[in-house]
Amino acid sequence: MTRPKKSLGQNFLRDEAVIDRIVKALDLKHDETVVEIGAGEGALTKKLIATGADVLAIEIDSELVPKLRSQFALENKFSVIEADVLAVDLQSALAENPHSAFRNPHSIKLVGNLPYYISTAILQKLAAERQVFSNIVLMLQREVAKRVTALPANSERGYLTVTTEAAFEVTHLFDVPPTAFFPEPKVWSSVVMLTPKPKSVGDEQRFKDLISAAFAQKRKTITNNLKHIRGDAATVLEKTNIDSRRRAETLTLDEWLALYKSFAKK
Repeated sequence: MTRPKKSLGQNFLRDEAVIDRIVKALDLKHDETVVEIGAGEGALTKKLIATGADVLAIEIDSELVPKLRSQFALENKFSVIEADVLAVDLQSALAENPHSAFRNPHSIKLVGNLPYYISTAILQKLAAERQVFSNIVLMLQREVAKRVTALPANSERGYLTVTTEAAFEVTHLFDVPPTAFFPEPKVWSSVVMLTPKPKSVGDEQRFKDLISAAFAQKRKTITNNLKHIRGDAATVLEKTNIDSRRRAETLTLDEWLALYKSFAKK
């Protein structure tokens, strides 16, 4: 049995029923490729391999990597990279992977049980590299899942919500109790599906900067937040048919995209 490392936020998923639901959500075919972030003890990996898909695991724990290679040594469609996923160019890793035949390059999927402390950074990375994948299924802390699925006017809605919504169609699939893991975390988790969207803005970093500024102080109106980056923010909002007295959390994605285009005209 592997001793989980608190420094890496390791909580190994061991509930077979939950693992089966995740694999079912991925709907893997034998000619597809799936990237697994954080293979851990290999419980989910085993079920992924059983689908017949090519499996590329990315595992940061140097003690777990040799165990995974030994456990799946006879599986010619499995490989593992020892690395921090945040430092990996996912497209290059897939292209260089000798076990991935790329029989269906338009159907590369990704799955991961994300450590709580790094889930936001990974979500932002996946948003930036979403063109690589046809579908993504992630296990997140339930509070994070609530944030990325929050609708307009919900107090949970913020920067992470809007930037994720701009990059993906986000669907909450199901919740997972602490008892599904070892060791048991103190919080519930949620499984979400992210379906990549095509690029919707010209400069995604400028779009992110706009969202960040608008949510800088959530209790303030969007005008008060945005006037620090553009003095005529109220006028731009009016021309975009957005009431300047509204707060950022009330705007829909379509309104954010329209506002970005208005700001970009200057």
